[in-house]
Amino acid sequence: MSGGDQEPGRYYVGVDVGTGSVRAALVDQRGVLLAFADQPINKWEPQFSHHEQSSEDIWAACCVVTKKVVQGIDVNQVRGLGFDATCSLVVLDKQFHPLPVNLEGDSRRNIIMWLDHRAVSQVHRINETQHSVLQYVGGVMSVEMQAPKLLWLKENLRETCWDKAGHFFDLPDFLSWKATGVTARSLCSLVCKWTYSAEKGWDDSFWKTIGLEDFVADNYSKIGNQVLPPGASLGNGLTPEAAKDLGLPAGVAVAASLIDAHAGGLGVIGADVRGHGLSCEGQPVTSRLAVICGTSSCHMGISRDPIFVPGVWGPYFSAMVPGFWLNEGGQSVTGKLIDHMVQGHAAFPELQAKAAARCQSVYAYLNSHLDLIKKAQPVGFLTVDLHVWPDFHGNRSPLADLTLKGMVTGLKLSQDLDDLAILYLATVQAIAFGTRLIIEAMEAAGHSVSTLFLCGGLSKNPLFVQMHADITGMPVILSREVESVLVGAAILGACASGDFASVQCACCSQHL
Repeated sequence: MSGGDQEPGRYYVGVDVGTGSVRAALVDQRGVLLAFADQPINKWEPQFSHHEQSSEDIWAACCVVTKKVVQGIDVNQVRGLGFDATCSLVVLDKQFHPLPVNLEGDSRRNIIMWLDHRAVSQVHRINETQHSVLQYVGGVMSVEMQAPKLLWLKENLRETCWDKAGHFFDLPDFLSWKATGVTARSLCSLVCKWTYSAEKGWDDSFWKTIGLEDFVADNYSKIGNQVLPPGASLGNGLTPEAAKDLGLPAGVAVAASLIDAHAGGLGVIGADVRGHGLSCEGQPVTSRLAVICGTSSCHMGISRDPIFVPGVWGPYFSAMVPGFWLNEGGQSVTGKLIDHMVQGHAAFPELQAKAAARCQSVYAYLNSHLDLIKKAQPVGFLTVDLHVWPDFHGNRSPLADLTLKGMVTGLKLSQDLDDLAILYLATVQAIAFGTRLIIEAMEAAGHSVSTLFLCGGLSKNPLFVQMHADITGMPVILSREVESVLVGAAILGACASGDFASVQCACCSQHL
């Protein structure tokens, strides 16, 4: 974010709520990250495929990290605050107190997480309706979206949750409400996960057809009837109570939020690539695919006109970059799958010990071990006899089949460190082939992708990046600022502050 003739010393705070932690950054007008903090958050899995969190726990973590990143500066120079978060479902009663989303009746656990797959029966029935709104989610709704989860709550927790509920928030919108007291929702969340249309609003017939006519009857007050574009300034900024919690002055501008992957996409897709001799210089922004890779991966491509891609979410108008249509491919588990494969292997304790002795992460050790055993051949050929099908949590894109399972073929009786390293490599390759499959589906429908822009935790792994370049045959570009998701959140705060005329203006000055 280059503010041109603005005075020095203007700061913005970005807060990113991921699956396992909350992170915050202090960012200056040029988009440079000056301070960083993170804090783990609790997760519960009371039964298989049920994943829950606590909104109070998450807000407390937001307060811890925000206070840390503004230590040592004049907090009056903080001009704006932006939030992004996973697209998890937060349930509050009419007085904004947490309600249980579980059979145990534990109201602390009032969030159904994004990766929760409890609503299989509900999403199957929703897809059987073949309602016209489904064409904007690739033709088939995912079990990870909010409509099936809401239907599950109505059918399974009628008395303890559904009948008492006053507010159903996407987690990013909960955070902006908590900061400002404003219940307006972000266009990003409602369009991408709730079937809202930027052009037409809610479709009454959809909610009536699937059995959630309750929302229509009260004019959508429980799920949002005031909708703002990401980066819009909310109310009067931080309330005195939230300001005290966060360690910031009351009245600091707070932006309408983004889903975490979309914040990452915003942080990289508009990057200024001039002066690096890159092949994408001079090519339109629509030729870029932002891949935000962490616990799961999201593949963000934008277009001037709507493109309908079977099995890929969207097209969503203005959901990430104002004025552009967004298509969103995805893989439900990527970082989580790599952890699952590595940590479940018999040689994992040996790997942990050897990595610790070298003061390395297990993945840095595995990468160097692969280099050691590859001999003269390229590292990718070590998996000539071992193959992974990565859909251990179903396939989000482009097959859109939650019933698919994972598979490994080519196993033998040995289980030593070499075998673990090669299984790890095969898993990374399988994820990269999944990305290639998504790109092929997008291109068949009309996208023209020539460059990948990676961000998120897995983009810090050189093997993951290299395999994506090798397997897609496309150049992969990494931002100098690795925390693109946090920069994306801070861009929202900068936009809300009025220091930049639009999200695009704040984005355009992001330098690689």
